[in-house]
Order: sequence, then structure tokens, then C-alpha cells
Amino acid sequence: MTTRGSRSDKARMIFRHFDSDRDGGLDRSELAALVVAVNPRVKFSDEQIGAILDEVFRTYSEFIDAGSGLTLEGLVRTYDDGAGDVDRDFEALGLSLDQLDAAEEGGGDTAAGGYDEVSFSSIVDERMLVESQKQQRTAAWAGSPNHGIVFDDTWKIVDDLEILVKRLKAKQAKDGKLKGDNFDAFSDAGWSRELGPSSADMSDKRVHWDESGHDYAVFMRELGALRNRADGAQLREEAFDRHMAIGRILYEQQLFKEALVSFKRACELQPVDVRPHFRAGNCLYILGRCKEAKEEFLLALDAAEAGGNQWGYLLPQIFVNLGIALEGEGMVLSACEYYREAAILCPTHFRALKLLGSALFGVGEYRAAVKALEEAIFLKPDYADAHCDLASALHSTGQDERAIEVFQRAIDLKPGHVDALYNLGGLYMDMGRYQRASEMYTRVLAVWPNHWRAQLNRAVSLLGVSETEEAKKALKEALKMTNRVELHDAVAHLKQLQKKKKIKGNGGGTFDEGPFLVIEASKFKTVSEKTTARQDLATALEIRSLQRVTRMGRCDVEFLTKEMGKNDVPVSYSGAGVPEKSIRKPNLEEILRRLLSFLKPETFQGAVKAINERILTVLDQMGSGRVDLGMFYAVVAPICSGPVEKRKQAAFDALLWRSVNEGASVTQLRKTDATCYIKLLRAIYIPSEGMDKLLEIHGESDASALSFSEFLAMFDDLDWGFGILSTLVKLEDGDRNRHGSHVCAVCRYPIIGSRFKEMRSNFSLCSQCYSEGKVPSSSKQEEYQFKEYMSEADAMKDKCVCFNLQSRNEP
Repeated sequence: MTTRGSRSDKARMIFRHFDSDRDGGLDRSELAALVVAVNPRVKFSDEQIGAILDEVFRTYSEFIDAGSGLTLEGLVRTYDDGAGDVDRDFEALGLSLDQLDAAEEGGGDTAAGGYDEVSFSSIVDERMLVESQKQQRTAAWAGSPNHGIVFDDTWKIVDDLEILVKRLKAKQAKDGKLKGDNFDAFSDAGWSRELGPSSADMSDKRVHWDESGHDYAVFMRELGALRNRADGAQLREEAFDRHMAIGRILYEQQLFKEALVSFKRACELQPVDVRPHFRAGNCLYILGRCKEAKEEFLLALDAAEAGGNQWGYLLPQIFVNLGIALEGEGMVLSACEYYREAAILCPTHFRALKLLGSALFGVGEYRAAVKALEEAIFLKPDYADAHCDLASALHSTGQDERAIEVFQRAIDLKPGHVDALYNLGGLYMDMGRYQRASEMYTRVLAVWPNHWRAQLNRAVSLLGVSETEEAKKALKEALKMTNRVELHDAVAHLKQLQKKKKIKGNGGGTFDEGPFLVIEASKFKTVSEKTTARQDLATALEIRSLQRVTRMGRCDVEFLTKEMGKNDVPVSYSGAGVPEKSIRKPNLEEILRRLLSFLKPETFQGAVKAINERILTVLDQMGSGRVDLGMFYAVVAPICSGPVEKRKQAAFDALLWRSVNEGASVTQLRKTDATCYIKLLRAIYIPSEGMDKLLEIHGESDASALSFSEFLAMFDDLDWGFGILSTLVKLEDGDRNRHGSHVCAVCRYPIIGSRFKEMRSNFSLCSQCYSEGKVPSSSKQEEYQFKEYMSEADAMKDKCVCFNLQSRNEP
């Protein structure tokens, strides 16, 4: 762990290097030289340099000397705030601490605020010696003038608390109760843990204290006595100082619950101070209480903005942590906004850029993610986590070869990086390089032995290289790690595949039977009108897949209607330039969170990603970041749960709710709006339509009104409307239908949903294989006739009807 002393020394050396006039400050020309020198690969324009300098002088105005410029303390603060990487800059400049030692030994000029040789001489007064001892015996944060210890009596409480913590640590370590986890293998959240040093200086060891024993009870009792002493201060400011110091000591020792109590008390003493809210938010986030953490960070943000320049330098850190707390709730679109704000305020904040890139990747905006992550890596080339996420984003944009290189760079920087190894394995799987994928998953398991997903994927990759026995062992190991039903199905399916028939060849040898043939659509015939056509089923299955991943199929359409009634959105002229009730995507995400409140945060993130990729990108073709809310309600209504007529009614009501219909009849809709809606529906849910068809309007464009019944006729049209909804509803109803022991003749999985029976060869297909036109290779025919059975009961009825017909025809 890098000490504060070494960081300060390096910052001091950098400062000395650029303070050419030795006046104890960096003026605009000297600071410009520093910015250019530590970014050798960037060609800054005069405007860019000017903007950077303006931002520094504005944000760190309290550290600006009118005569000389930015002081040494101010430069240190910029590094503490994440505006730069002191280690990277020091190395880039080719400096050495030996030079600093030599300068100081020779009475060199390295002190801030002028170079007073006396301050480095052997003559040191007693007060400075005491301060030095304090710095050595406690954490570096305590000596900071802006957020350290102010009152001398607070040091006594700090000393007593450190003794209590050491005593507790010694007892728990002796009893084997003190445990620690090494998180070095996993991606760093990148959040600002402290107001001062960057998170890179924090230990990767997470300590788990045993709170159940007698030792801990004694510690809590003595800690309570210290808190009472803190409350006994004569001045409110001194009590605040004491509680903040207690909280900081507890936080450093990872006693987060107890630290939170102290910071909350400090919030009560000084509600408008940024520091206790920020640190309470940090504690709450670590404790998994993301919603409460978000509220504390918002309070810190309000206090910082109200405090003017005093807390301006903290705004980027508050924005970053607020974004991470929102991600903890699943609100990734909202988090992007705050990461972006942090990056704007502090363009060299590499963590903000990394988090922005990762969040953009999480919502499916891959190209923007690549840009942000590349910028983060440019600022910090050894940022392994940024390399990992950049590689994933590159893979999503189809740049697989470059993605492999970037993944490998992340692994070179951190050899045990689980995320990079696992994702690289997935990339190799997608490319069909199964042997390499297996190697990556094996390395993941070496670091994280109970990673069941890696074990499962390893089994699949082993199947890809025909190592069936090893794959079976890996599957069983994965099954031991987690008793998930899909693993039971995978094991059963593997057994089915091993039972494939062997067919005699002409030469007396044997060869594996080909699994299936793909037949053109014209050769697939249906026996009755009740049997779903192959192409219609394929389209409905894709919509059903989107419905599942967005989880809108679990949102009752009545909730959607109620939400629409609660929202009074002002009319705006953004986006297409016509009046509409549009809102920004983060605000829409809040509405989605209410509609999908039953989802866990990580599941909600996946739902938002799918909605953003498939729906919002179509609704926001201009890239304005705003969405017509009424049209969004209308578009998602058909894939919500509930009676199909209510879904159509909700879509109609949503279109009436839109501002473009204000002043019109409350029961009739403009035909132009209805036509545009249908086109959007088909562009979103029927990809074969293509985005270009949005510009084509079927029929004449007019402002004539439609009643609800006329709207239904347009909606249900199979060729120009959304008549596919009836097939989608059939899929929803048959989700849990099983057909006894019937398995699909192609994929060999048990048939769930509709069963499609070929009437001549008597084989059965599942919905997926039927929609893809697959038939077993042993049943090659000129034409295929299928009948659809929704359940086994339907099949039994069909047999009974056939038997009765045969009986009647008997002589």
C-alpha cells in the first residue's frame, strides 16, 4: 500500500520541477507546462489548455495564491481528488526521489509558499515535532487541514480508540475469529472511498469481524463510553470533530456499522457539512444499503453545491459515488449521468471515465462505451479493469481480434483477474475456439474454485472439442456447486446425445447420423387453420424472448395504466421538433423501476439494457436522449401481462394521452398517429421490417379520427398491423404445457409449449425447431404436414375423434 508520505514527496518533486521562478506557486504558464509534460501523447490546443487551467483555478481557488498561483497543497489536492495519477506523472517525467533528498539535504527550495531553507534545517521547534509525531502515530487523513482533526482534545479520544481496536484485533486474531478476503482478483468498483487519498491507496483486504463474542461486546461498551465523551464537548464544533475522528478510525479498521453510527451523529451536529454525509454514504454502500447510500450522497451533493467553492473539489467524487450507489439499485442509465458529470468537472478523472464506459456498456451503448474506456486507459495505461471492460465492449461491436489483445493486456497487468479470464473464455467460445476457452475457464477455477458458471462453460467448451467424459465430470462438478434446474436439464440432454443411433455404411463401417436437415419454408404445410405458420411462430418466439428478458411479461398492464395516470409530464419541443410529452432516459428508468419493482437490481439492469437496445433506440432515432413517454407506454403495452383486450385498450389510451392529441376528442385518435404507432411496433418487434420502413406510411397520411373499434381493426391486421399478438398470447398460455414423455426429434429436449407433429412420419418438433425449419435427417420428404397440439389432452381428443370416425366407417 502506497503511503501518503511517498505520494506527498512525489507531488512535491513534481511541483519543484515546474516552479521555475521558485515563488512557491505554479502560475498559468507553469501549470500548462506540467499538463503538457505529463500527457506527452496528447496534442492540446490553446483552447483546451485554457479550459483546463480555468477549471483548476476555479475548482481549487482556495489553494491559489494571488501572486504566485497554485500552491503545493493545491497540487496535492488535485491528485487526492483523482484529477491525476501522481505515480504515473512522476514516472512519466523521469524524476527520482533521490533528487528530492539531495535538494533537501543541501537546503534546497522545496517547501510550499516560498522556499524557506529554515523549514528543512535541523532546527525544529517543539510544536512541529509534536505535529510530526501525531502524523506518524495515526492515519494520514488526520493531519489534513480541511477534513482532519481540529481540536487538540480529540487526539486523546483517537489514542484511546486505537488502543481499543488493537486490543480487539489481537484477541480475535488469537482466537482465529478475524478473517480477511483478498479482492485483488476481482474488478474494482473504482469508487471514491475517502475525501482525500484515491481508492488506489486503499487495501484490497476486506476484514470480517466476529460480532457475536464477549470480546466484541466489551469493545462496544467501551466505544459507547468514548462516544459519551465526544458528546460531552463544550462546543458543538468540537463534538462534531470528535465523532468524525471516531468514525474515521472505525472506517479505516473496516468496522463499518460502528463508523456509520458516528458519522450519523456528526450529521446531526452539522447537517449542512458535506463530510459526514459523504462518509455515511460510503459506509451504507459497503453494508449493501444502496438506497440509503444514495440518499446520503444526494445530501452531500446538496451541501457541496450550497457551499460554493469550499467543497467544489469534492463534487467529482460525490458524483462518482452517487453513480455507483445508483448502479447498486440497478439504475444504470441514471448512474451514467453522474459519471458524465464527474468527467466533465474533472477531465482527468480516469475512474469516472472507466465507470462511465462500464455503465454505457451495461445499457448496450457499446460505441460510446469504447470511447470512454479508451480515454480512461489513455489517462491510466495500467488500469486492468478498464482494459477488461474495453475488451468486452469491443467484442460487442464485432472487433474480436482486438478484444483478445485487450483482454490479454488486462491479464498481463493482473494475472488472476477473474473477470478478464472469464470474459475471454466467453469470447473464445463465441469464436468456436473451444480449447482456448477451456483453458481460460480452468484458470478462472484456479482463482475461484466454486465459480459454477465457469465450470458449466468449461463443460460446454470440452464438448466442443469432443472430450465428452471430461465434460460430464465438469457438469457434475457444476451441479455440486449450485442445484439449478438448467444444470439438471443439461446433464439429461448430454445423456440423450450420447444415445445417438449408429447407421451402417455401405463399406460396413459406421458413421454418426446427421442431427437434422433445414427445410425451406414452402415445404412446411399446416393441416388446419389452428396450426401456427412457421414464419409467424418464428416472429412470435423472438418477441417472446424480448418479453422475457425485459421482464415486461411480468408487469400487469393495469399497473402501466395507473402509472400513466399518475405522470403529468410537461409538453416539450425536443427531439423531433413537435410538441410531445418527452422525458430523459434516466427519468424513464425511474418509471421502469416502479413498474418492475419486483426485480432484483442485477435483473433490472438486464431488463433496462434490453429495453434500451431494442425499444428506446427506435423511439429516440435522433439520439437526443429523450423519449416520447406516451409512445413508450403504447409500445410496451402489448407485451405486458393481462387480458389481450386490456393491452390494446392501454395502447389506445396511451396514444390519446400523448400531447399531440390535446384538444382532440378523448375517444378518437388521429389516423396519422395510429399509423406511426403501428410502424414503430413493427420496427421494434419484427426486425425484418427494418428501420427504413418507419419512413414509409401505408395508406394516405391524414388527420382523420379513428374510434377504438377502427384502431383495433388496424392493430389486428396480419399484414400491416400487429396481428402477431394472438400468436404471442398463445405462446404465453403454453409456457408450462408439457407433453408427457415426448421429446423433440431434432434437439432431443422435452417438449414444452406447443408440440408440432408431422402427420406422415409421426415425429414431433418443439416450437423452436419447427420455427427454424429443422427436421430429423432420417425423415427426408418432399413435403411436410404439421398439426399443432397445445397439450397432451388435445392429442388424446384428436385420437378419440379419429377412432370414432374409423368405427362409424366399419361395415
